[in-house]
Amino acid sequence: MAVRKDCRHYVQRTASQFEVVERCRLDVSELDPFACPEGCLFFEPRKVADQGWTVDPRRRD
Repeated sequence: MAVRKDCRHYVQRTASQFEVVERCRLDVSELDPFACPEGCLFFEPRKVADQGWTVDPRRRD
């Protein structure tokens, strides 16, 4: 199975100019090659608010 980029536990970082690191925050993915396990029990859909946005902690809704 491919990587589930729509999972909230998926993280992608640039380590150097040409190296991109993909990983699962919960370390339940296969490492070589990086892939999410089939039918992962920890899959959670990513919310739009989790995709690189930050909220001012002083703000109250």
